[in-house]
Amino acid sequence: MNYRHSFHAGNFADLVKHALVLWLLKTRQASGPVTVLDTHAGAGLYDLTGDAARSREAEAGVARLMAAENRPPLIEALAAQVEALNPQGGVRFYPGSPVLIARALGQGDRYVGFELRDEVAGLLRESLKDFAQARAEIGDGYERVRAEARQTRGAVVLIDPPFERPDDYVRAAETAGRIIASDPEAVVAIWTPLKDLETLDGFLRRLASATSAATLVAEARLRPLTDPMKMNGCAMVVVNPPAGSDAAATEVCGWVAGTLGDVGARAEVWRV
Repeated sequence: MNYRHSFHAGNFADLVKHALVLWLLKTRQASGPVTVLDTHAGAGLYDLTGDAARSREAEAGVARLMAAENRPPLIEALAAQVEALNPQGGVRFYPGSPVLIARALGQGDRYVGFELRDEVAGLLRESLKDFAQARAEIGDGYERVRAEARQTRGAVVLIDPPFERPDDYVRAAETAGRIIASDPEAVVAIWTPLKDLETLDGFLRRLASATSAATLVAEARLRPLTDPMKMNGCAMVVVNPPAGSDAAATEVCGWVAGTLGDVGARAEVWRV
């Protein structure tokens, strides 16, 4: 599966990922300054009249989010960030993880996002230019994030590859394991598409072989896992999850599956 950030920006999977990332950041900030590291940062900010308009996934994702009533607190927090970027109303702009995190940084916090492709890294730098505590770096995020993580303690690490390469699952698991081994206080959140249970189970087995740290799996299934050619849902896999993660993931995944899913949609939150 090729998961291009710009093509899928603002879809249901972004809502799961970003609502939980905001919660993780806020939770860690309660204990002091936080460093957030992002292996596959993307462009940082997306104009939904561009590539995303072709997929129309934002119409079924963030557009429905913003039109929804009685949103639970963690979904409301994401909606507030989207609203702030669209002061004229509507949903033209959607924040990728870099801008979302940069806007939420507190005093002493910092963000470092890595992007492998030069042209996208240029867009990332542009999107972060007004945030003094955030920076963009060109390079292989899997490699660069481990070096950056060694310079801090208790980092929040986001691994969110586009799954263009056949070794993304392997490298994501290995990177998470090495970060936790060198810093048991770190939290690693890995986003993955959910096509079929075999692929997810294989990834979780790799992750378990890379680290014995506590791991939470938060799934939002929008449809039954009967067609492995479709992204039927998504999962956030959190290694070394902080207290409250189960309830937060249940709130976010439950709302996304229940509000945006087809018949048979469901959310599952469990521990490895």
